[in-house]
Amino acid sequence: MSTSVRKDWDTYFMDIAYMASTRSQCSRRRVGTVLVQGKKLLGTAYNGAPSGVPDCSEAGCMIVEEYEVKLVDGKEEMVKKQRCVRTIHAEQNLLLFTDRSDRVGSTVYVTDQPCWTCANMLANSGIVEIVYHRPYPKDSDKVTEMMKQKGILFRRLESYEIPAGIVEDITH
Repeated sequence: MSTSVRKDWDTYFMDIAYMASTRSQCSRRRVGTVLVQGKKLLGTAYNGAPSGVPDCSEAGCMIVEEYEVKLVDGKEEMVKKQRCVRTIHAEQNLLLFTDRSDRVGSTVYVTDQPCWTCANMLANSGIVEIVYHRPYPKDSDKVTEMMKQKGILFRRLESYEIPAGIVEDITH
């Protein structure tokens, strides 16, 4: 009889979030998320175009350019950023397709640290914890501060390893 090591709950649910991300057709980054209450899985979601609308793999990315002021070597500089607006973020889809009553007191596992907009939405959704794997430096400081103000546990699984067979080849 073989004895295998059982995965801890954080690893188990993050694995499921990464599996959900494989449904995404985003060519820039595939993101998955799951909603958990206790140890019960209540929903999964991934990023993509609205249902029935061609996604980025079919119609191409819908890129918009934005400018952001950044402090570089003590000087303010305008930095050009590009983002796709065709895609609904995984966290937004999770909120659209789950009930608020299920979210109250729940945990969200997400492959990537939420952006500012998604963090705002999650902060008002009733969840009490967000667990993520890959960082999103652009919004990290302000998202972390907001979660602290809201009393939402916000933590990164730094030592997590993506399951074999799921390739982390989509980054920005």
